[in-house]
This record gives sequence, C-alpha cells and structure tokens, in this order.
Amino acid sequence: VVWEAQFGDFVNAAQVIIDQFIASAEVKWQRSSGLVMLLPHGYEGQGPEHSSARLERFLSLCANQNMSVINPTTPAQIFHALRRQIKWKFRKPLVVMSPKSLLRHQAAVSTVSDLTQGGFASVIDDSSANQSEIHRVIFCSGKIYYDLREYRGSVTELERKAIALVRIEELYPFPEQALRRIIAKYSDAEMMYVQEEP
Repeated sequence: VVWEAQFGDFVNAAQVIIDQFIASAEVKWQRSSGLVMLLPHGYEGQGPEHSSARLERFLSLCANQNMSVINPTTPAQIFHALRRQIKWKFRKPLVVMSPKSLLRHQAAVSTVSDLTQGGFASVIDDSSANQSEIHRVIFCSGKIYYDLREYRGSVTELERKAIALVRIEELYPFPEQALRRIIAKYSDAEMMYVQEEP
C-alpha cells in the first residue's frame, strides 16, 4: 500500500495514526506493516504550510529497526526501494522523502540499466572522484545533492577534482558500515555534512 501526501505537510493530519499505528505497530499492537509513505519534501517556495514533510520528525520516531526512512536522489533508487519493500520477507513501513522538483530536474534521471541491474544503495559514492585527488568529502542527502553538483561544476577544474559528493540515501536504519568504508577510503580528506533541513 502506498500513500502519497500532495505536499509533505499534509501528513500533519495523520500524525496520531503515524505515531500510534505505523511507527509503533509491531511493538504496541504486534502488527507488521509494509505501508509506503511518499512525502513530497523540500523548501520549494510554496509557503509555510507547504514547505517540508519534517524529516526530523520521522527520524525521531525511528528505533529498533521499526521503519526505513529514505531520501533518494534518482528514479532508479525509488524503483529499487519499492521493489525491496515487496521482496523483503518481513514488513516494515517505508518513508520516502521525495521533493517534487526532482520530478522535472534534468539531472535526476536513470538509465534502463540503472533500473534493471543492482538494487537500492544506502550510500552512493561519487563515481567521478579520483581517490588520490580528493581533499574534501561532502556528505549530503536528497535534492541538495543537485545544488552541490551544480556549484561544483562552476568552480575551477582543480577545485572540482578535489571535491567528492557522497549521497546518504537511507537515513534509517543508518548505513554505518557503508559510511565507514567511504570514510576510510578518503581518510586524508576534510569531511562535512550539508543539509537543507533545520
């Protein structure tokens, strides 16, 4: 079952249901749920009531592997997350932060092979990065990746080669092992996290 809020903030009216019957369904009611919530998200100029699905609120509900919260950056990632949701031998709710602007963003595309091969990636390393040249690793999540990529394209070639953009696609369960491998790979670089949320 997939439920989409026209704007992420429309989930406000469902907060009691989310708290009592989705986030705590297994522990409180001994019921598993595979519900997928697509929550258009992001500060995209629609005013105070239409600004964000409040990612931080969902993360505060996460505990004991009770759900998955993702902020995917490509159509293939959404496809693989939905496919994973069906293929799992267990049921957990899936919260998908999905900014509407990525529906029409020219860079947010996937090839047919992206859809037919592989699976959902909790973390996406920068495929254009040369490990020996990287001096700064920027971790990010969601649509801000495209803003950072655009900015990186405007700097000098030397600066561009020194920056790796690493996308954290799944925020819960937190992909600690995948991130440890990337941190070890770029161990000499400066590391930072960039976000749009408060």
